[in-house]
Amino acid sequence: MPQPNSVPTRPCPDCKGFSVATITTGDRSADGTRETVTVCCSACQGRGFAPAWVTAPISARAGK
Repeated sequence: MPQPNSVPTRPCPDCKGFSVATITTGDRSADGTRETVTVCCSACQGRGFAPAWVTAPISARAGK
């Protein structure tokens, strides 16, 4: 049951809820493993959601 004081949330408008991207490099090291690079969404800090009051950035130019 949700907390009565909780703020409603929705998926992050920047990452659409996919907050972490993991990329494996192509080259293998001597022991056979590969280097993995992990990047988190800077808008939601890797949580995948944003408070309901946060809106998506407007990409359309005014007057066009």
